[in-house]
Amino acid sequence: MLQVELAGLKLRNPLILASGILGSSASLALRVEEAGAGAYTTKTITRDPRPGYLNPSFIDLGIGYLNAIGLANPGIDDFAEELDLMKKAVRIPVILSVGGGSPEEYEYVVKIGAERGADAFELNLSCPHVKGMGAELGEDLDVALEIIRRARAASGGRPIFLKLSAHYNYLGLAEEALKAGISGFTAINTLRGLAIDVYARAPILSNVYGGYSGPPIKPVALRVVYELYENFGKVPIIGVGGVDSWVSALEMVLAGASAVGVGSAIAANGFEIFGEIIEGLRKYLETEGFRRITELVGLAHERSV
Repeated sequence: MLQVELAGLKLRNPLILASGILGSSASLALRVEEAGAGAYTTKTITRDPRPGYLNPSFIDLGIGYLNAIGLANPGIDDFAEELDLMKKAVRIPVILSVGGGSPEEYEYVVKIGAERGADAFELNLSCPHVKGMGAELGEDLDVALEIIRRARAASGGRPIFLKLSAHYNYLGLAEEALKAGISGFTAINTLRGLAIDVYARAPILSNVYGGYSGPPIKPVALRVVYELYENFGKVPIIGVGGVDSWVSALEMVLAGASAVGVGSAIAANGFEIFGEIIEGLRKYLETEGFRRITELVGLAHERSV
């Protein structure tokens, strides 16, 4: 009923842990699997270790979250051992989120990840708050396409998803990325935001700017998913951004997502959110007379006026 296939990956249900929400340990991956998720995405891993930004790097705004972790991670050479443990611990697909400052760095991370058994890769070309990485690379079409080509060559034929930003010309990049052989898209990353302490009279985050996430960004994420499906048809899309219930997950599917990323909702609801969404989707299919969740992918386009 809830099984989906995503660019060749077989998922028991369409729910995927979004990148960057939790640490990337084998024990956490196992908890995510036990909670019911269909796949697990790691934090973004770069070639070299990154300490990230100083605190404060995370704010609960009450209307969403603002973070500037700075892509903190141990680097792929150290993380490779954890990836080994992760692959032994869980049966659900493990998607390695990949970052870097150059095509060569992306290529290196993908190569090591493929050697260690990552099931798929997500190219982070959309992080809104790290200079020289993420969205800055996604804005340069030539660089972005070179990253995709190198990642494909190093991936051993595994699926590669391009994580898009709502801040740049994502439709133009998506069109060229498909020509370059990308397997699908993850949409969207966090939105660039800012918070100010009125008593300190200064930005709160140490990095000044951060990535805004949570339910308030859902309409933006839905719009991007809808446009991707509208322009490129049944290309695999992982819809991410503000999903905190079975209703919002279903909205993503109806807009055109084949799978749905769950992220910041875990901060508010814990791992139980996966089970709650799964049960809600199952009941909806039964009461509305659908046999499989795949029947609903992109259905809102058929009903739009």
